[in-house]
Amino acid sequence: MSSIGMFGKKIGMTQIFDDEGKTIPVTIVQVGPCTITNIEYSNTKEYSNIQIGYEYINPHKLTKSKIGNFYKSKTPCFKYLKQYTKKIDKNHMKIGKILTVKELKIGNLINVSANSIGKGFTGYQKRHNFSRGPMSHGSKNHRQPGSIGAGTTPGRVFPNKKMSGRMGGNKVTMKNLQIIKTYTETNTALIKGCVPGKKGNLLYLYKK
Repeated sequence: MSSIGMFGKKIGMTQIFDDEGKTIPVTIVQVGPCTITNIEYSNTKEYSNIQIGYEYINPHKLTKSKIGNFYKSKTPCFKYLKQYTKKIDKNHMKIGKILTVKELKIGNLINVSANSIGKGFTGYQKRHNFSRGPMSHGSKNHRQPGSIGAGTTPGRVFPNKKMSGRMGGNKVTMKNLQIIKTYTETNTALIKGCVPGKKGNLLYLYKK
């Protein structure tokens, strides 16, 4: 895979078998197609700023400033945009080039970033894996958090205290996932292991 990141969507999980008959859990990911919408070359540095777009969108749903940027680069309008700073070959990467699953090579290791599944407001046991209180007769502390700090001094709860709150819905990165197989006709790839999010979740695949 080139050093440029790509967008994709999670289709689901399944399992395949290798030549020795061992089971390999894989995630089916639809990769791209992504289009390079802008490239900013630097005269002082070897690295360049590259912007890619993913998933076509009706121009009526965008602001005039965004439409003007797409019109300037002579590319279609996209729903998702992301900019990267990478070292590239000027002769290989050009504005308007479409990146597909062909950029992935079987056996390479990539990183996948996405938002994890949101669990909503949860208690401290589910959120932080705390143990519960005794369940015997007379106990009044079954699923309560217990003491959360001293009384008079300091007279407050310290920040980042592990308590109940919103769980999930955070950006998670799974590193060094191996590419098992690619299908150019459907722009899909099989990645070993799991990736964050639920089915249909937007993914960002890249390689350092």
